[in-house]
Amino acid sequence: MSDAAVRDAVARAHRAEWARIVAALTRRFGDLDVAEEAAAEAFAAAVERWPVDGVPPRPGGWLATTAARKAIDRIRRESKRDDKQREARMLHDDTPPEPVGAIDDDRLRLLFTCCHPALAPESRVALTLRLVGGLTVPEIARAFFVQESAMGRRITRAKAKIKAARIPYRVPAAEDLPARVSGALAVLYLVFNEGYLPTGSDAGPVRRDLTAEAIRLTRLVRALLPADGEAAGLLALMLLTEARRPARVSASGALVPLGAQDRGAWDAALVAEGHRLVRERLATGQAPGPYQILAAINAVHTSARDVRDTDWSQVVALYDQLVRIDPSPVVALNRAVAVAETDGPDVALAAVDRLAGSLSGYHPFHATRADLLRRLRRGAEARAAYDRAVELAGNTAETAYLERRRDELG
Repeated sequence: MSDAAVRDAVARAHRAEWARIVAALTRRFGDLDVAEEAAAEAFAAAVERWPVDGVPPRPGGWLATTAARKAIDRIRRESKRDDKQREARMLHDDTPPEPVGAIDDDRLRLLFTCCHPALAPESRVALTLRLVGGLTVPEIARAFFVQESAMGRRITRAKAKIKAARIPYRVPAAEDLPARVSGALAVLYLVFNEGYLPTGSDAGPVRRDLTAEAIRLTRLVRALLPADGEAAGLLALMLLTEARRPARVSASGALVPLGAQDRGAWDAALVAEGHRLVRERLATGQAPGPYQILAAINAVHTSARDVRDTDWSQVVALYDQLVRIDPSPVVALNRAVAVAETDGPDVALAAVDRLAGSLSGYHPFHATRADLLRRLRRGAEARAAYDRAVELAGNTAETAYLERRRDELG
């Protein structure tokens, strides 16, 4: 097998198995550092052994077994004499652990461990993206617009805090769940977004493993808290977004914007489930949170048989509601896209330009400006905006789309 084929096999296994292996090792050994480093050593061993021995029939099983052996080897090396008895039990007791919490799922326990309120919010997100999402430190650093070294230190401090504070590896008790769930949902949304629009230049247009795992874990969170509106809203948002995935990238590898997608290729079952969740939340009469409003916006888009049938006034009204809850520049930018359809590109461009100070390093800001300038026939300015968007974009499909739109200017 060629080195390139082995690298591809290891990369596929990493995407599919990283979180499962880290979660299982954390449950067994109770140490995030041991779990992460043993998993990394197992993948390094695969790069070394698979070109010689061939890719095993069950790559995930091979990696899990190798990682467990690496963890045991490390614990034995680092054991202190007075801890021998405890460590012997740890290494040789294969009794399955008792389920902890309402749902027995290693990765869900790992998610709530990483999202413990004792950790700073930015540390919770970074640590979860690393251990549950399997993102690399450079990928996480790009998502947060910080240096890789700073992100590495942030993750290291978070793991040290978990160890020092003896934060338990478990799904919280029922009475603790409501206070913990918002942080977990925020992280799951980021994991999903990284899968739906990967930031790595070599990651491909979509990371299906991340979107699938984010949806799976969100379903589990909703099962834990069936009355929580935001858990239902986030699940609906993910499903309605994921439903469009089959139509989202062209045969040439370029992003296909919502208005140009083949709506017949959307996953009808996911659309129906997402719409049902949105309707159920509306029927409660309770004030919606941000995820529920975003899900409602996506429901409006996916209800239209054609982009020309989109109820843009309803989309703007929903964004107005969202701005009152979350007056962030990104929400304002997305609202401006809808305003362009109701009030015209000139009104939308004025709103977008007011965001320049806070979004100058955010490539969708420049992509949105470029599209509005193109519609206003301001070609030179549109080209400059496309250039900046291409420079900042990290996703291959999005970059291809932006370059094509720029080149169409002539």
